Amino acid sequence: MTQRFPATLLAAALLLSAGPTLRAADAVPAVPDTLDLETAVKYAVEHSFAIQQARERIREQEGLIVSVKAQTLPTVSLDTSYSRNDPELGVGVPASYQSWLIALDVRQTLYAGGAISAAIDAQRFTRESALLDLRASINQALLAVRTKFYAVLFAREQIKVQEQSVALLQEQLKDAQNRRSAGTVSDFEVLRAEVELANAQPPLISARNNYRLAIDELRQTLGYDNRTPENLKKIPEFTGTLEAKPATYDLQAALDNARANRPELQRLAKIEQARDAAVRNARAGYRPNLSLVGGYELKKLGASNSFGDSPTGWTVGVQGTWAIFDGKLTDGKVAQAKSQLAQARLTRAEQTLAVEVEVRRALSSLQEATELVDAAKQVVRQAEEALRLATVRNSAGTATQLDVLSTQVALTQARNNRLSADYRQAVALATLRTALGEADAYAPGL
Repeated sequence: MTQRFPATLLAAALLLSAGPTLRAADAVPAVPDTLDLETAVKYAVEHSFAIQQARERIREQEGLIVSVKAQTLPTVSLDTSYSRNDPELGVGVPASYQSWLIALDVRQTLYAGGAISAAIDAQRFTRESALLDLRASINQALLAVRTKFYAVLFAREQIKVQEQSVALLQEQLKDAQNRRSAGTVSDFEVLRAEVELANAQPPLISARNNYRLAIDELRQTLGYDNRTPENLKKIPEFTGTLEAKPATYDLQAALDNARANRPELQRLAKIEQARDAAVRNARAGYRPNLSLVGGYELKKLGASNSFGDSPTGWTVGVQGTWAIFDGKLTDGKVAQAKSQLAQARLTRAEQTLAVEVEVRRALSSLQEATELVDAAKQVVRQAEEALRLATVRNSAGTATQLDVLSTQVALTQARNNRLSADYRQAVALATLRTALGEADAYAPGL
């Protein structure tokens, strides 16, 4: 089945391929005060190193197309020569001691056995595959941006959870100290509260470090390379939440969409067409070549050494070559081209199966993440209620301080689990949309 290359994608890719690839340090914008996901995605489209490399591959293919098309255009060359001999060498013709020639040669290929048209087709399909590779690179780069941005939000929210835990433990320590002053509890309860508060500090420190690392990883994914002193330590305020969004997909429809829309599969289809054109190119070796040749010459004739005595004139004719037997060189080239075509078809079939497995895995991960979100919501509500009841009972003297501390630890774990579930659901949804070949919501034209 022939894959059609969307005109809108072609136009968008051509627009992107015209963008700059090398940026001066002063051209990189300063770290913004606030940064949202949409801004991050749009910045990555222009500055991601993976996308810039894909653009350069398009330029490479454009150069190859120009070089192949050159075979369809006439060639013009100017040949000149001049020589002067010792007069003693001209025995019998003493005046003829110079020689010169000026020749303008024009050659136009008339027929090359279909090799030129096949080569042009092959390069055109290869360039289209490069455009699709650009689209695939954009999809993967923007998926990485979303994943890293979600990781920043996740790390930021983990800091809040740990800070809430520390605040609760500080309140618990203050309550234990007040009770000790009132003589209702011993030093042991105060010491236990102090130990729990101290134990809550390392997770908070780690959460803050994870936040810093997540920001650096996002910067790398965006291709942000501003190293000026005023931007070295500046951190923007990241806007957005990890709120889980419900989404349902039908398996059969998802598989059909992936097979139709994944640029990786469309790219392999173009490569297969290029390999088919290469077979036609190789078979051209069985056919003759025919060229129209012509020119204009000025050269020395006779014994006169006067340039004005040189005769001039034009020539025109047809030249043809036909390799009747080339030692089976063409047979070898055809066999090689056919094998490459077969390999391209196998690669496409293999990649199609891999894409289907990728879609199934992404659907399964989304289902798992959605179920985890539902479970985590319930656990957080239960943990909050358990802490409330433990605090009330402790105030009434029917629960111990250990009960309160245990429920606080359980609440912190439940909140972390909820954050983790929200993060996994957001990443799973973004991964599934990329697996289906859907354009990013903030870069719909790509």
